[in-house]
Amino acid sequence: MHSSILATPSSAPATVLVVDDDAVMRQRLHAYFSKEGYRVLAAEDGSGMWSILASSPVALILLDINLPGQDGISLAREIRARNAGIGIILVTSRTEDIDKIVGLEVGADDYVTKPFNPRLLLARAKTLLRRTVAAQAPGSIGHRRLSFAGFVLDTEQRRLFNTQGREVPLTRGEFSLLRTLVQHPGAVLDRDRLCHAIGGKDWSPADRTVDVLIRRLRAKLDTDTLPSLITTVRGEGYRLAAEVTAADNHANAAGTA
Repeated sequence: MHSSILATPSSAPATVLVVDDDAVMRQRLHAYFSKEGYRVLAAEDGSGMWSILASSPVALILLDINLPGQDGISLAREIRARNAGIGIILVTSRTEDIDKIVGLEVGADDYVTKPFNPRLLLARAKTLLRRTVAAQAPGSIGHRRLSFAGFVLDTEQRRLFNTQGREVPLTRGEFSLLRTLVQHPGAVLDRDRLCHAIGGKDWSPADRTVDVLIRRLRAKLDTDTLPSLITTVRGEGYRLAAEVTAADNHANAAGTA
């Protein structure tokens, strides 16, 4: 485990890492995010990215897909395998839907296509960073542990434990979506509401983000012998088909020790 890439809350400005082989783009994003008060680091390829992550905590990575050597998709997959909490926004010139879907499948939180309005990228970055701070803040709405179908969702620490007490890794998008469903058990939530929960933006028919995240959550929650915990209500949205209760202080102690 490369613990150095875990972003930890503090009073210092959040650190944003720009990974792009285009020097002009690196300089542009560095200047824009620095002006907004963020600490900004930059790398031109995967090798440089790993060197920075090994020595500095990073809250958010703006990751280009078309990189020399290892591409951004495979890098996003490796980052997510090591750290479920770090934010990843893919920034690329590719416009095909399949690239967006694959990017989300491997664990990216969002996808921005070049050329883009820097204000749009900044807004999405702020949304990701706000969710991290809100989830970890004492007294926040997520400062509790909820149990459903044998699982325990720790909304303070953004962790999910299965029926054996083992942690189930979640990306930031997966956690935000699951938390929303768990906090509204039995209610049918439409894609627009879920899209706002995970990214703070309106849903459009071309946006597959919610569907991709639902598919990934089902793979982590469901078994072959029981109906899916997340059911589809055709033409309306999704709902959590399980009773939710507040977990007691001793529940899942094996997972939180």
